[in-house]
Formats: sequence, structure tokens, C-alpha cells
Amino acid sequence: MSASPPIPLHRPAGETSYVGMARRWASIAIETDIAAIEAEWRAFEAQALVTPYQAYGWVRPFVETVGATQGMVFRYALLRDGEGMLCALLPLVITRRSGIRFAEIIGGKHANYHMGLYAPDFAAGLDADAAALMLAEVGRAIGGLDALIFVNQPTQWQGVANPAALLAAGPSPSRAYKLALIAGDGEATLKRSMSSHARKKLKNKRSRFADFGPSTLVRARTPAEIARAVGAFLAQKAARFREMGVPDPFADPAMRAFLTKAAAGDGAERPAIELYTLELEDACVATYVGAVQGGRFSGMATSFDMASETVKTSPGELLLADLIRLKCDEGFSIFDLGVGEARYKTSFCDDHDDLVDSFLSLTLKGRLFAKVAQSKRELKRRIKSSPAALRLAQRASGWLRRRGPSEE
Repeated sequence: MSASPPIPLHRPAGETSYVGMARRWASIAIETDIAAIEAEWRAFEAQALVTPYQAYGWVRPFVETVGATQGMVFRYALLRDGEGMLCALLPLVITRRSGIRFAEIIGGKHANYHMGLYAPDFAAGLDADAAALMLAEVGRAIGGLDALIFVNQPTQWQGVANPAALLAAGPSPSRAYKLALIAGDGEATLKRSMSSHARKKLKNKRSRFADFGPSTLVRARTPAEIARAVGAFLAQKAARFREMGVPDPFADPAMRAFLTKAAAGDGAERPAIELYTLELEDACVATYVGAVQGGRFSGMATSFDMASETVKTSPGELLLADLIRLKCDEGFSIFDLGVGEARYKTSFCDDHDDLVDSFLSLTLKGRLFAKVAQSKRELKRRIKSSPAALRLAQRASGWLRRRGPSEE
């Protein structure tokens, strides 16, 4: 096992505000081999506060595909109490930028929620000072870090405050949208969460879509089905981003490997990612990618075939409605549509998760870097909160992409 030995903890020099503070953890170990901690991670995950994006079945495929291809450096911080029981696990990626070395939660833009795994009682017992000390000691245990940058953190999970979110510098640029599911009753769920006008529009789209013939919602389970669903998703996304004139975040070939690996699972546990397609006469007209953990289904991404004659009937929304009904029947309790603003999200969802950003500096240059990072996130939030500013930013971005690099 390639972990550093657990370090005994003491008050760091200069942190006078923490004098006399009673720690709820007794040691920190830093692991570098994710396979070596699988059993402990999975056992902890079963009773911890954890989002779908920090589930072992999501993180390991990401590490072994996207992470390996891009040469990412990973560290796993395991905090234990006096009896040696795991009380927190932080899956971190170490990033170096402009001479600054900082830690983030694994997943980047592909993970909607960034949060550690915490025992509920442990998380509930931490205040902001204790959370700051915990993260600072994690940073020192890793060594050589200038800062910890945690963005898109839910303020709470399952009714318990997220410890790292207690240090929030401010709200994230966007929130995440969700709806509570009524077990066994998808129609009642949609009736509660959607306005009567939205339901009527969806019914009309369904009627027009039916004119194209019978359709089927399919979950990809076999290797052939998974390969087909992933292929359709990536092709549809690529076409969509080309039309928009923006970079495709799924263009990295490793993304195909990640989605395929996570959707296949390892046979021991339920796959962390589920792939769905809306099939019409053997043609895939829409796809949906979701992350699963416990009773929550978290929408990662959706796509549709822009070349299909069905495009005006919004097949992606029809697939989403069918999927919400399916998850109600399967006994799921929460369905979220991820981070970011979109009309369909506010149409389907009647609730949201507040997200915040935390910046903890460990060195002087880390403090300067954190201030810049915080300012950028705040500017992004202000732009997104102003429709006029957002339109202006989108026009400027499109103009710069069309203009291309300077030829001077």
C-alpha cells in the first residue's frame, strides 16, 4: 500500500486561533494508489455523506482513463479517529499552474458536485475553524501545496453541512437543479415539479414525436449497447459544439474510455454511470448520461441528434421525462440535472442545491493565487446573473474564436 504513514497531529506554528481546539480526527494518511483503498473506500461510502461524483466507481475509472492520459497527479487523504475508524476521505488532484501547486477535488468540469466523503457525525461536529484546520493539515500532509481550491461545493448534503463549504468565499457562478421523486409515481412527480403550461407543451411534443413511429427508452448494459450509446452521445455532442462554435469538453479520446469503463462497472458493484438512449426505428435520437450513488440519480450530460427530423419535438426532453418516471419506479429519491442554467432544468425542477467556492491558501503565493481565482469566479457569477452581461460575454467569446490567433 503506497500511503504515507499516518502523521500525529499538533498545532501548526503560528495558528494561534486554533489553540486548545479539540480535533475530531487523530491522524491523516496520504494514499497514492486508489486500488489499494478500494475496500475501505466502498465500505465508507455506504454510510458516508458522498455525492455520485466521489463514489469509488466514478473516481477510479476517471483516474485510470482521463487522469492517466493527461498525466494527472492524485492524492487521497484519509482521516481517522482515535480508534482508527475512517471519518473523512478527500479524493484530490494536484494541479500546477503559473508556478502554483494546488489541490482540487477530482473530476473537474465533468463532476457536477465537488465534495469530500464524510462520516455524518464527524461532519456535523465541525465548525468553520475546525474545517480550516483539517484542510490545512491535509495540505501539509500532502506537502508542497500552495493552496486548496474547492469549487462547486454543495453547502450541505443529506441535511448535514459540508465542512469545506463552511469556509466559502462566496457562491459559485451557477447552482444545481433537482427534484424530489415520489416513489412509484412519475406522473405525480412531474405534476408537482412542472407548471401546467410546461406539462401541456411536453404533452404536445410527445404527440408530435409519436407521429414518427414507436420509440423505446433503452439503458445500455451490454458492451455493444454501451459502445453504441457512448458513440452516439459523443457524435451528437461534437456536432452540437461545432454548431455553437465552442470547444467540445468531450473531445478528449479518454472520455470515451471513461464513460465506457464507468458504465460497464466491475461486476461487484452497480456501475457508477448509466447510459440511456431514446430509440426510434433503430436510430438513436437522444442520449442521457447519469451518475448514480445511493438513491440519487445525477444528470451529467444529455445530447440529441440535430440532423433528425424529430429535433423540433425536443427528443432530449422527452427522454428526460421518461427517465424521471423510470427512476420513480426504481425507488430513487432525488433526480438532479447538474450545475448550470438551462431552460429545461427550470422547467423540470422545483428545487436546487446551493453551491459555493472555498479557497484555502497555505503559502504567500498561494494566497495571491487564491485571490485571483476567487475574483475570476466572482466575475463569472456576476456575468451569469446578468442576462445582458452574459449575452455580451458570449458575443465577445464568439468573435474571438472566429477571429482566431493574431497574425502579427
